[in-house]
Amino acid sequence: MMMHHGIGLERFNSLTRSRAVHALFECCCNVTWAAKIADGRPYPSHEALFKAGEAELDALSAVDLERVFDSCVHEPVSAHTLGELTRITQTRLETMLGPEDGYPEY
Repeated sequence: MMMHHGIGLERFNSLTRSRAVHALFECCCNVTWAAKIADGRPYPSHEALFKAGEAELDALSAVDLERVFDSCVHEPVSAHTLGELTRITQTRLETMLGPEDGYPEY
C-alpha cells in the first residue's frame, strides 16, 4: 500500500524535494529516477509527469532496472522489461496522484 495516495498534481508539485522523492520512490524503487522526476517539477499535467517518468526509466541501466524489479515489483509480470516497468510505474503514479480532475468535494 502506498503512503501517498490521491495527493493530486498540484500538491505533488508543491511538496518539498525530499517528500517528492519519497512519494516517487514508492512508484519506482530507484532514488536516481525519483530525484530526477522530483527535480523536473512543476509538471503541468499528469501526461507530462508520465512522459518524464518514462523517459527517466529508459535512461536507467539494465542493472538498475533489475534492481527495481527485485526490490519493489510484486505484481505478476510477463518479463523484466522496460515496458512492464513503465506500465507498473505509471499505474503507481496514477494511484499517487488520483484522478486528473481531482476528487469531488464533499
